Amino acid sequence: MIAFWIILTGALVAITCGLLGCFLILRKMSMVGDAISHAVLPGIVIAFLLSGSRETLPMLLGAGATGMLATFLIEYFHRRANLQTDAAIGVTFTFLFAVGIILISAYAGQVDLDQDCVLYGEIAYVPIDLWVTEGGLILGPRPVYILSAVLLVVALFIKIGYKELKLTSFDPAFASALGISTALWHYLLMAAVSLATVSSFESVGAILVIAFLIGPPATAYLLTHDLKYMLAITAALGIFIAFTGYWTAYWLNASIAGCMAVVTGIGFAAVFAAQRLMKTKGSPAEPTRAIG
Repeated sequence: MIAFWIILTGALVAITCGLLGCFLILRKMSMVGDAISHAVLPGIVIAFLLSGSRETLPMLLGAGATGMLATFLIEYFHRRANLQTDAAIGVTFTFLFAVGIILISAYAGQVDLDQDCVLYGEIAYVPIDLWVTEGGLILGPRPVYILSAVLLVVALFIKIGYKELKLTSFDPAFASALGISTALWHYLLMAAVSLATVSSFESVGAILVIAFLIGPPATAYLLTHDLKYMLAITAALGIFIAFTGYWTAYWLNASIAGCMAVVTGIGFAAVFAAQRLMKTKGSPAEPTRAIG
């Protein structure tokens, strides 16, 4: 049963982050997840100072608020200061991360409160983080319920806004001509990314979240030219990576999160190598990618 809960948690995170990662890759904003993972630190500290508690809810609320601030600043610097997106990301997350370190050293130096609270979660601990009712009934691991709810929200968001997300990702100018607010859908997507990443940090850790946010969508991008198929392949890859990564870790007696991330990289490398091999054998040139 332990294996089931760990694999299920990994699959939930992989699918949730992967679906959003598809749109980040198309928008050339893949490293936003990495920026959020560092930028949430001041939010965690402020939440602790206001609540006086290290309970999960205030930590997540503080981290989520700072994650949204980070995405706003990235877009603001990109549009107003004409910075490239990667430069805006670099400036934003280093500034916010440094602010968090200063707040810790100045106000929470005697408390065990640092990025370990959120950034370096361990998926192996999921089966012991149980949801127990007041009557003593054990309902299973708490993260599974949280991540399932987040996946449902993300899936509904993509289903409802699929056309707008697709158009604003592939051709923002055309979307604006149709009367679609590119700024609104950008911030809605960033809000969804913040929700998915922050809710996953405590359970699986930032490194695995970033791997799932980029790896499966990048692999699917190599395999298909259709956005709908890209989303479906990403979800399937997420389940495969969670299953294979866990049993690889079990066989090697190694880090579960590390093995899942390695399987993600190996999968991408294998697909990339296969494509290169096909091209060297005289395969026709890759067609123009369709909108989906």
